[in-house]
Amino acid sequence: MENFDELSREELLKVVKMFAKNWLAHDGSWFLAAEEKFGMETAVELDTKSWERFAVAEARRIKSEIGLPDNGGLMALEKALQYRMYSAINKQQIEFLDENTLVFRMVECRVQSTRMRKGLPPFACKPVGVVEFGKFARTIDPRIKTSVISCPPDPIRDFYCGWKFTLEPEN
Repeated sequence: MENFDELSREELLKVVKMFAKNWLAHDGSWFLAAEEKFGMETAVELDTKSWERFAVAEARRIKSEIGLPDNGGLMALEKALQYRMYSAINKQQIEFLDENTLVFRMVECRVQSTRMRKGLPPFACKPVGVVEFGKFARTIDPRIKTSVISCPPDPIRDFYCGWKFTLEPEN
């Protein structure tokens, strides 16, 4: 195997996508194993607890590795969202509605599109997403409040899930 330092940009991007797909496959495999052993309700509960921890760890690592400042606000969050593991394999949109409001939409979601391709209903990921996106944003900047726009089991629109992030004024 070649040393990563010797890979071209294109080869490194392929490797990043492969790692992201492998990570997502592991996440899905873990969830299915939990569902088979404990049922859907407990699997979602465990998944939520897992994302509560992982979202914080991922945000801290991103913040450190790309040099985001403490209390960097929505600009820091916008940057951090682009470095999440699944950003390499899912299409996402980020837009500012104003200086204190950022909207994130997952336009293509590998998990949901795979389920649809297999004839399965969408995974009702809203309870997990509320914790995941909330913890991630608050780790980037504790002043950020997260609210859901839409997320399964809500009907899928021209995006799979949407989140609104609002920068709360300092007290």
